[in-house]
This record gives sequence, structure tokens and C-alpha cells, in this order.
Amino acid sequence: MRLHHLATHAFSPMPPSPALPETPPKSAPSLSALMVQASGQEKLTPAQQRFNDLLVQIERLSGQIERLEAWSDKHRYAHIQALRESVQLSQAHRKSLLLFVHERLQTADFTDRQQRMARGLVRGLMAHLAATNDPQVQALVDLYVSEADEQEAVEEHAEAAQRLRERIEEALGQPIEKPGQYQTPEEMMAAGMRQWQRQQQADEERKTAKRAARKAQKQAQKKSAAADKGKVPAAQTRELDAKSAIRTIFRQLASSLHPDREPDEQERLRKTGLMSEVNAAYEKNDLTTLLRLQMQVAQVNPQNKAGTARMADDKLIAMSLLLKEQVAALEDDLDQLESRLSRELCVPVRADADEVEMTQSLQRIQADQRHSAESLAADLRRIQNDAELKRWLKEQWQLAKTTSA
Repeated sequence: MRLHHLATHAFSPMPPSPALPETPPKSAPSLSALMVQASGQEKLTPAQQRFNDLLVQIERLSGQIERLEAWSDKHRYAHIQALRESVQLSQAHRKSLLLFVHERLQTADFTDRQQRMARGLVRGLMAHLAATNDPQVQALVDLYVSEADEQEAVEEHAEAAQRLRERIEEALGQPIEKPGQYQTPEEMMAAGMRQWQRQQQADEERKTAKRAARKAQKQAQKKSAAADKGKVPAAQTRELDAKSAIRTIFRQLASSLHPDREPDEQERLRKTGLMSEVNAAYEKNDLTTLLRLQMQVAQVNPQNKAGTARMADDKLIAMSLLLKEQVAALEDDLDQLESRLSRELCVPVRADADEVEMTQSLQRIQADQRHSAESLAADLRRIQNDAELKRWLKEQWQLAKTTSA
């Protein structure tokens, strides 16, 4: 039993993703066009190699985020809608089963043992339906509350909770915390869901703490540098060089793209759009986007690597500081995206996983939920006569005992 198989789970419908434009925009130059190329027989310097390696990481992480978002846009809405519809159908069938079995308890010729089995089934159905707050279900709850029934229910629920606990622990990969506190399958399932959510939250908090630690470390380095009079540390010098480099690129782009200087209306609109990208990239210290826009605006031949090849190592080291920050930010973005989609879709979502396998996982969950609804509907059809109802009660009782063994 998978952790996400909670019959009373509410799946909120998600808005469909906006349609893609019929004509896709012209793609920006690849980051490979920004990489430093060795000249002749000379090897790349460590600074040049580091610069290139960071560009490769940025390209890889950006591609993973784009592919994962595209996969999610393709499947997310339909998947959540399918789960929601199946859960609602299952709940409707459970309510019908509950009302039918309750009615037959009042009129059918049941032995004492069959009555106990039927009452146990009724209590189980009411527990599944408790979250719906249905008036008919709530009205039946009071009818089935007695000291004997409560004790019988407690025992049955404890057995079912233990069986469910084993499955949840297998899915979680760790024991349920304080399992003795949870006496019913619903309580155990809710505890498992909370523990899984805490795992996800803890992962996100660790990532947030790492970001805060990096920021604090950076601020501490700045304060330390300010206190060290008469010297400018190399790290601070590189940071100043990096800010100077990104500011220079920004000014060059702003000068080239200034819309007010363009008489042609179409070209002015194009430059306005590009300038918006420039401003956004500059605000985020997004060096790679600024460099790509610079190439795009200047219409540089992608094979011409002279610009970065001529750049001195100290400048490359300084610019690598900005690239390193971009790598860290992209890693955080990817982690958050994976965590969010895992929670929403109820399957492990990872950028390095095979998309076909993740899609098959979604299909399996949908099939499981459809099968659950279909099985309930088949049970309802089957028990319309007392003989089949009695056989079915016995089967359900034996199945519960077998599962708990």
C-alpha cells in the first residue's frame, strides 16, 4: 500500500497551464558560446577551466529545471484531476455501501457473528467518510456508538492500524514516530502523512539554512574586510571586479538598447523587451543572461570566442564568483521544484529520473484509484441479495484477518 492511497484525501483542481505560443521565440545563444577556448597548443588556465566548468553547471541545472517544468505542465493538471475524480467516486460508493449495509442490518436475518462483522464494516466505512461531514453519515455515527461496539471497534482499528503502520514505514523508509498514540487506520495514515510532510519540510529548512549561512558568511567576510584597515583582501577585490564587470556589461547593453533612440516602431518594441530582460538580469546579478544578451544584441558569431579568451585570469576569477552564486541559486530552485512536485503529485519527482518512469508512476496511481472505485462499485452490485451479502461479509472478515497475520 502506497502512502498516497488515502481515500479521504482532497485533491484540489489545478488550473491548466497556459497554452504555448504557436511560433516559439528565437532561442538565446547557448552558454557554450561563452566558454573560453584554448588558443593553439596552449592549455586552459585553472581560472579559465573553472569559468567553463561553472558555465557547464549552469547550463545543466537550467536545462533540468526547464525539462522538469515542461514535464509537470504536461501531466500535472490531468493527473490531479484524475485522482480527485476517482477519490470522489470511491467516497460516493462507500456512502452507498454504508447506507445499504445499515439498512440490511435492520431487516436481514443475520447471526450474531454476521451482525458483528456487518457493524465492523459499517464503522470502517464511517471512518473513511468522517472527513466528508455528510449529514447522513453523521446521523449513523450516533446509532453505532455503544460500549460494546466501541471496544470491538477499538480492537479492529488497532489491528488495521498495525497493518497500515507496517506499510507506511516501508514507504517512509523509517519507523513511525510514537506509533502507540494512533489507534485507528485513519490516525495512523494521518501520522504517516504528517511525518512525510515533516521530512519534506525539514529538507526545505535545511536548504534555507544553507542559503542563510552562505549569506551570513558573506556578510561576515565583508565586515572582516572593512575592519582590516590598510589592506583590501583578494576576495574583496575579486568581488569588486565582478560587480564592476557586470555593471560595465549592463551599461553597454543599456546604451545599445535604449528604446528612445530607436525611430523604427517594431525595433523599438524589440529593444524594449530586451531591455526588460537586461534590467531583470542585472537586478539578480545574472551574469550568464547578460553575457548571452550581449552576444544576441551584438550578433556575435558563436564560433568567435575572442572576447572571453582575451580576458585576464583575475577578471575570470572575479566573474566566476557571480557564476558560483548562480549555481547555488539554481540548485536551490531545483530542490524546491522537486519537493513541491513530489508533494503535489504524490510520487518522488527528481530531475535526474527518467521522465517515462515518472509518468508511469502517475499512471499507476491513477489506475490504483480507479481500481479502488471500481471494486467498491462491484461490491455494491454484488450484495444486493442477502446470500451474497453474507458471503461478502465473511470474505471481508477473512481478508482482514489474513492481512493482519
